[in-house]
Amino acid sequence: QVQLVESGGGLVQPGGSLRLSCAASGSIFSINAMAWYRQAPGKQRDLVAFISSGGSTKYADSVKGRFTISRGNARNTVYLQMNTLKPEDTAVYYCRADGVRTSWHSKDDDYWGQGTQVTVSS
Repeated sequence: QVQLVESGGGLVQPGGSLRLSCAASGSIFSINAMAWYRQAPGKQRDLVAFISSGGSTKYADSVKGRFTISRGNARNTVYLQMNTLKPEDTAVYYCRADGVRTSWHSKDDDYWGQGTQVTVSS
């Protein structure tokens, strides 16, 4: 059973910073890529940042220059450093593990964490 657990969310003032973390656990053979998504009330879930197994990254235009995604050395963890936060960053942030295999011969699958709330307000 594969599980993703996010942490690090909370309430911050505009201009503040938060660091989100996500840890994947279970019988995991490999993870192709990991990403952070966010979903505000009444809106669709959108990609915020993505990191491939090779370390390539991409970001939504709205967070470029402010957010940084990284993976731990064990490669089953992913972080999102969020700086210069704005009220429009308020959302539930979800971790995603893409292309997860429990063995070399297993079919790959994708997993979502349950989300962590980030609220940016004065």
